[in-house]
Amino acid sequence: MRMLRFAILLFTPGFLSPASAQTSAADIIADHIRSQGYVCDSPLSAKRDAHASKPDEQVWALSCAKGRYRVRLVPDMAAVVEKIQ
Repeated sequence: MRMLRFAILLFTPGFLSPASAQTSAADIIADHIRSQGYVCDSPLSAKRDAHASKPDEQVWALSCAKGRYRVRLVPDMAAVVEKIQ
């Protein structure tokens, strides 16, 4: 189910407003890291880091109400999560 949400995020049509797409990305990435045991009860935003991303590895900066994370998403693998101060 998580991979389906991730695929929907990647292939979402461009007619959505940037704010709604960003909210969707934050919710999806927060769900993904919560499944790995990280705390992100209230995702605020997710911003893709184009410089750190690779074709098959997207890197996102995820802001939650009680913390910030750098999340590297690799297909068919657990996310690599780093807490940012």
